[in-house]
Amino acid sequence: MRVQQASAAQVGIMCAIAAYTMWGIAPIYFKQLTVLPAAEILMHRIIWSVLVLVGLIVALNQWTKVMAAFRNKKVMQVLLVAGILLGANWLLFIWAVNNDHILDASLGYYINPLINVFLGRLFLGERLRTFQRVAVVLAIVGVAILIFSYGHVPWIALVLAGSFSIYGILRKQVAVDSLPGLFIETLMLSPLALGYWLLFGSEYSNLFNNDASLNMLILAAGIVTTAPLLCFTAAARRIMYSTLGFLQYIGPTLMFVLAVYLYDEPLDEARLITFGFVWLALAVFSVDSLIAYKKQRKALKASVQSAKVTSETQTS
Repeated sequence: MRVQQASAAQVGIMCAIAAYTMWGIAPIYFKQLTVLPAAEILMHRIIWSVLVLVGLIVALNQWTKVMAAFRNKKVMQVLLVAGILLGANWLLFIWAVNNDHILDASLGYYINPLINVFLGRLFLGERLRTFQRVAVVLAIVGVAILIFSYGHVPWIALVLAGSFSIYGILRKQVAVDSLPGLFIETLMLSPLALGYWLLFGSEYSNLFNNDASLNMLILAAGIVTTAPLLCFTAAARRIMYSTLGFLQYIGPTLMFVLAVYLYDEPLDEARLITFGFVWLALAVFSVDSLIAYKKQRKALKASVQSAKVTSETQTS
């Protein structure tokens, strides 16, 4: 049994690393499509994702879950709002990458866990532990330094982090698995995508006019969207969420490296100080998560042991 659990955990960690690596190097893919407007890239991402997801849902026999969601009006309303937020997040990310703001995107996904904690306190009434408060304050200080240095708010990072955090809160409100949920969200966005294709498409919107390499890149949008999600889902089933929490920094770290060393985005002193504060905040946040996890595990063991003793006493 333990060997099976260890093997499952290894597979889970590999899947998590694969998911976050794909998310981290996604800018390389989107940089290949700079001839297209960001909105048109989003359009293709939505349409081809729907087609890929249909195939996956058929292959994995997920139609029952999809139909159950369709029959629930409240679930559909939440998924509609969540889908709009997700589409907006994708659009801003694509625009940021193709306009040399990968560092801002990286910062956004670094502070995303801290925004999650803050919004959990704000909307869900979750209490912040001491170290969590310290982490949030450090991140705020880092962002404030950037604001005072440049005289403007790092809105790309904040909107990316905020929109994805609110999306996560909304998805928590409905009991729909990630694959059926993403299918429904993209399906509801597809009429807008098709409308854009017909009314506002660029010269590249007619695939018959493009060369094969560009069309292959466009069609790959569905795989780029769904592949990391599938890996993430597989990982979430096999390893603890706390482990996923530590591995999630792979994505923004890869973005940071790509921005600085491959695409030569400027990393001046003020921006570096901001990243330093955010990295320190994430270190504090990670230590707090580890301490909380160990306490929960210890309490669970004590509870199981107590239940076992009680059962043995009642039996005797």
